[in-house]
Amino acid sequence: MKLRKTVDSVLFTLLVVLMSVMVLNVLWQVASRYVVQSPSSFTDELSRYLLIWVGLLGASYVSGKKLHLAIDIVPSKMQGKGARNLNIFIHLLVALFAFFVMVWGGINLVYITLTLGQTSASLGLPLGYVYTALPLSGLLIIFYSLMNLTEKEEDPEEIGKELA
Repeated sequence: MKLRKTVDSVLFTLLVVLMSVMVLNVLWQVASRYVVQSPSSFTDELSRYLLIWVGLLGASYVSGKKLHLAIDIVPSKMQGKGARNLNIFIHLLVALFAFFVMVWGGINLVYITLTLGQTSASLGLPLGYVYTALPLSGLLIIFYSLMNLTEKEEDPEEIGKELA
């Protein structure tokens, strides 16, 4: 589906950029500490916040690629209609969790944090912006769960070839 490929591409690009910024940030932290002998004050905090974004958005991305951690003892033993029904149940359960915990809870967290005016210590960044990764990631997981429900099941070997 074209929408899915577009979301995958944008999310992948965003993850590459965030990870690159994080690597450069950590390299600057090490260089400023050991070479210049004057450690940068913001790099530790920035790398922490970038790790939050990379972790949450990365979880969304692998969820969309069906590469997330899963215990597949029961599904691997099922076939036919039972396996399809279990797959539907799992995707709906994931989408409900993402909605209630990540989207709804995340929006509440962002709202409260922005209302209270909490900012980070060295960057002075409103922490609500950092926590925006939570509802955004939840929306992406819901999107991918619904996409996975509507698309036909792919052979796991084909998915592995696509990534190679």
